[in-house]
Amino acid sequence: MISVDEAQARLLALVSPLPPVERELMQAVRHYLHAPLIAMRTQPAADLSAMDGYAIAVQDFPGPWRVIGESAAGRPFAGALHRGEAVRIFTGAYVPQNADCVLIQENAVRDGDSLRATVDRVPMPGANIRRLGGDFRAGDVVLPKGTYLDAGAISVAAMAGHGRLIVGGIPRIAIAATGDELVPAGSAAGPAQIPCSNSPMLQAMLDGLPCNVFDAGILRDDLSALETSLSALSERADIIVTTGGASVGDHDLVQSALLNIGAQMDFWKVAMRPGKPLMAGKVGNAVVLGLPGNPSSAFVTAFLFLLPLIRHMAGCTKPLPAYFAAATATDLPAGGDRAEYLRATVEGGEITPFISQDSGLTHTLSQANALLVQQPHVPPRAKGTMVQYMRLS
Repeated sequence: MISVDEAQARLLALVSPLPPVERELMQAVRHYLHAPLIAMRTQPAADLSAMDGYAIAVQDFPGPWRVIGESAAGRPFAGALHRGEAVRIFTGAYVPQNADCVLIQENAVRDGDSLRATVDRVPMPGANIRRLGGDFRAGDVVLPKGTYLDAGAISVAAMAGHGRLIVGGIPRIAIAATGDELVPAGSAAGPAQIPCSNSPMLQAMLDGLPCNVFDAGILRDDLSALETSLSALSERADIIVTTGGASVGDHDLVQSALLNIGAQMDFWKVAMRPGKPLMAGKVGNAVVLGLPGNPSSAFVTAFLFLLPLIRHMAGCTKPLPAYFAAATATDLPAGGDRAEYLRATVEGGEITPFISQDSGLTHTLSQANALLVQQPHVPPRAKGTMVQYMRLS
């Protein structure tokens, strides 16, 4: 068996990121930026008011001033201020020449064109002004390569003058469940059958990633049929994901079928719990990732391997999940000979693993928001000890 870290590194080394594509701004959401994004304009493009009030020169404080005009967003005051003059100004409006402060309207009283301050404290030069280039300047790198394009990043790209973005490629993912005991979700299941939960679960996990997913159905435990199906999928997908059939039982035929159609398997069995019978390799140009069939095992291995693989192919520069720290709310036993990923909940700075970690359970998956990471051979840890975890959200 190999370690989780080694398995992750070997999996990502199997394939390079896909060629980039250009997309319109709103079509680039939830993709990864292919190259650093350079600002095409300066923001703000001029000194702008951050508040409603009056543009003044600090040296004239506390007034009185004569109000000589108005500056609104998109309708700037055309002239310049002289001694003792002020301009009514609104949020986002151009600050007139020679003004170096905005006196907010709550701190002023106006009678016709006459204005005076109602506070004694002299404002600092630049008060309530958004300075030219205060956000960024033309030529600045506003988003680094590999940025996940969420709402905030899209806002920056638009403000920087971009209407189209070059993003990473979009991997095609085929998800195939295996096993004679499976029936489609929603179908009646007999005593010897179970609903296929892994395929819809995996599709839900991939929903926020830049990929095209298709359900390859349920593949039966027949070697010849598996060979035919997997061979066909290798022509349609960049990543083939199978669930079940990766262990050592008489009916676990996926690896044999893959080898029979020329697959080059890179590893099989990882020192982790749950998820030991994990395998990865290539068939043709497609990466094949064989996940265990038990739902929690499939979930954990997909989180640790499938999601990073998709991120990597789609242009993410840091595809692996991040570690965080929290105090354990319970005593933890010593670690075994494999890394353990315990379904848990994090709340108020404490993490609580579920009592049962049976890999066949699905109910805890709906409640967990974290995986508590228990490294091999770690000594027992008392309640309150800081431990590592990964966020599932």
